[in-house]
Amino acid sequence: MTALQDWLGGLPKVELHVHLVGSASVPTVLELARRHPDSGVPTEEAALRQFYAFTDFAHFIEVYIAVDALVRTADDVAAIASGVLADLAAQQVRYVELTVTPDSHLLKGIAPDGLAEALVRARDRAWQKHGLLVGWVYDIPGELGLESGERTIDWVERWAPEGSVGFGLGGPEIGVPRPQFADVFARARALGLASLPHAGETTGPQTVWDAVHVLGAQRIGHGLAAAQDEALLQHLSENRIALEVCPTSNLRTRAVADLADHPWHTFRDAGVTVTLNSDDPGMFDTSLTRECTVAAQAFELGRPELADLMRTALDVSYAPDAARQRVRAEVDAYPLG
Repeated sequence: MTALQDWLGGLPKVELHVHLVGSASVPTVLELARRHPDSGVPTEEAALRQFYAFTDFAHFIEVYIAVDALVRTADDVAAIASGVLADLAAQQVRYVELTVTPDSHLLKGIAPDGLAEALVRARDRAWQKHGLLVGWVYDIPGELGLESGERTIDWVERWAPEGSVGFGLGGPEIGVPRPQFADVFARARALGLASLPHAGETTGPQTVWDAVHVLGAQRIGHGLAAAQDEALLQHLSENRIALEVCPTSNLRTRAVADLADHPWHTFRDAGVTVTLNSDDPGMFDTSLTRECTVAAQAFELGRPELADLMRTALDVSYAPDAARQRVRAEVDAYPLG
């Protein structure tokens, strides 16, 4: 372990873009796959890791849906969430905004109140056992279209538990125009939830513009295509609409061919606010700590810049003020030497 990795191991962290199912560890997925052998998900570790060798973004979505189908009970949700949160806490993550896709679980027959109760259980356990505070983000699986969006916001309006902070849109972008979800996002914003859609990961700048103008985006998941549009970069910068950057994810899904091609520096040079995140760490064989190491090497970041990224994540998070102050004090107190 290098000195930087050792330092990063203890750095108090904030994670804003991470998905529940995509964060499930390989042992957890293997346990579920063996419990449900009809799923088509490999039941042996070597085969599962090969299953996670994505050829492109569409293939990644196909695999994600297959793994998501393993989650069939409220207890499965609680177990996966508790495991994911324990993994985050072990990395010294103090606050996380964890994305859940309610419609995927409801379509498997999980009761609406059972899903909500499972999230409450996991959140309470994370705080009591690890001192990790969780904010929930609920996203629409874009491949299921507007009907899924409506089912998702219906569930959120009735069942969303304490700690719910955001509303998002994931899945494929091609063939899934953002404007169709305008009314759904308006309902979410009326509940006080932040608009946090994915956009510009595999399509052009117009998807990002749509997310901003039509969905009222307050942060953007990925946003890679924004680098192609100077006016968009200026708009993001001036309005402090942060991009949730996930380097290893972009590499593994072939959204970028190489990290040397990643627009990180374009974003920073344009004054765009960026955060560093792990996205689907179980599937991408990464972690937030590893993403910090990757970014340090690929984007030439030192310890002060890495600590600043955690402060930035706090600044653009939807953590309660008390938690924000507490975690900032921990980051400020962490020695750079």
